[in-house]
Amino acid sequence: MSLNAWLVPLAFIALLLVLVRPLGSYMARVFGGEITWLASLERGIYRLGGVDSDKEMDWKNYALAVLIFNFLGFVLLYLLQRGQVFLPLNPADLPAVRPDTAFNTAVSFVTNTNWQSYSGESTLSYLTQMLGLGVQNFLSAATGIGVLLALTRGIARQKTQNLGNFWVDIVRSLLYVLLPLALVLALLLVSQGVVQSFSSYVEYAPLEASSQSAEIPLGPAASQIAIKELGTNGGGFFGVNSSHPFENPTPLSNLLEMLAILLIPAALTRTFGLMVGQPRQGWALLGAMLILFVPAMYFGVYWEQTPNLAWSDLAVTETGNLEGKEVRFGPVESALWAAATTAASNGSVNSMHDSFTALGGLVPLFLMMLGEVVFGGVGSGLYGMLAFAVVAVFIAGLMVGRSPEYLGKKIGPYEMKMAAIVVIITPMLVLLTTALALVVPAGVAAILNPGSHGFSEVLYAFTSMANNNGSAFAGLGVNIPLYNSVGGVAMALGRYFIIIPVLALAGSLAAGKVVPPGLGTLPTHTPLFAFWLAAVVILVGALNFFPALALGPLAEYFEGIYGR
Repeated sequence: MSLNAWLVPLAFIALLLVLVRPLGSYMARVFGGEITWLASLERGIYRLGGVDSDKEMDWKNYALAVLIFNFLGFVLLYLLQRGQVFLPLNPADLPAVRPDTAFNTAVSFVTNTNWQSYSGESTLSYLTQMLGLGVQNFLSAATGIGVLLALTRGIARQKTQNLGNFWVDIVRSLLYVLLPLALVLALLLVSQGVVQSFSSYVEYAPLEASSQSAEIPLGPAASQIAIKELGTNGGGFFGVNSSHPFENPTPLSNLLEMLAILLIPAALTRTFGLMVGQPRQGWALLGAMLILFVPAMYFGVYWEQTPNLAWSDLAVTETGNLEGKEVRFGPVESALWAAATTAASNGSVNSMHDSFTALGGLVPLFLMMLGEVVFGGVGSGLYGMLAFAVVAVFIAGLMVGRSPEYLGKKIGPYEMKMAAIVVIITPMLVLLTTALALVVPAGVAAILNPGSHGFSEVLYAFTSMANNNGSAFAGLGVNIPLYNSVGGVAMALGRYFIIIPVLALAGSLAAGKVVPPGLGTLPTHTPLFAFWLAAVVILVGALNFFPALALGPLAEYFEGIYGR
């Protein structure tokens, strides 16, 4: 690899780690009620919503609030898409969105997946993008933070059923974290040339005299790009997402957006450590994430630095695999973004993953298959990693013949059942939905590439949807009823069939008492535990997905070397 390929990712990780401590400490103070500079506005919102901010919820009421809130968001977003033709701020006179596409999109943005089977500028009006997608970008991210806070309180508290108040957690996440950060990032992006406009599409005449005139789409993009990255949402304002020059015009905007993708998920590990009163626990979790992320990141960068095998028989000198990449970013920053976006459950792209080398494309696929816990979504990544931590201490307890504990809480059969559901639900969804698409004629007909690469495209699509990521390999005609309906169900189950057991786990841990550590207690704040936790995550991912990976990217790689 070139020196640039080593230094750019290293500098990116270093800059991210510098920001983790101040932001994580700030969020711990916010959720601990120490920061109240918007207290008047906060109290006004509670009064308007009829919320008693002093009344806490048990896990069942917290889960019910999450489900009701998200269901209402789904209904409103679906209706907005279907009725956009009758509403203002529709500069291109776009028609109503098809029912199956509207269903898929509504589920996608409410679940923080942001999978898009359509092209944004030719499908959705400015109003739908702002009032529908933009609002859900904030609310779905706040929902993930809320569930994480409930689990954190369950670990930190004892002999109680109270896990906090969902409505308070949502409001504080929005007012003190997501909105301020999004405002700052949006202004920085505008300074780099990201569009933020209500102007109509601009018609232009191409340079070729024989070509017909075309339109340049505009819109209020910067405000949505900011929260799509900070909230690990990922849905692009334009169809080609962050490879579009109006979404991501410069190397500086590219750096800012990549940092935004990982910033809050990484900083929440610090927040968790402070809220449970053991900061080293947060650093151990962050360490486990880096142990998984850094090798995968460099592996992807390495393979995208290698020439495309398709050029091997031609008299062409190629520096890296440039197919499907913007020249202003190149292979290194494209591969780095691909690793960050799939590790963080973000789903935005600044290059086409479908054009990656076979093993370069394996990296984003594998990072999603780990369960979106390597940073993961805002809130959701860390509560997924905490479920793996429960599994890790349980396995360690079996190995030494001692009942497992995590942060002083006994891990019994009920806790293990809830953690097991969290760990296995997405692999089941991915493999079942992929199998369905490969045996149903409509699913097979949508595959535009033959062989192992076509299989990888289908596998990637459902891995992305079930894990609430949202990125795509492309090469599929996914905007059809089969993919929209099955994918919508996979996204919903992949979100809420994890949230519910996580909250049940939180409730069970909160009801227990803290047991003082003894000589046989496994320390969970050490580098050794960080490596053990990473090993458990890899082990689960390998057992579930290695056969599928062997049929997809690995088979494609060996086909390229040895022929078919």
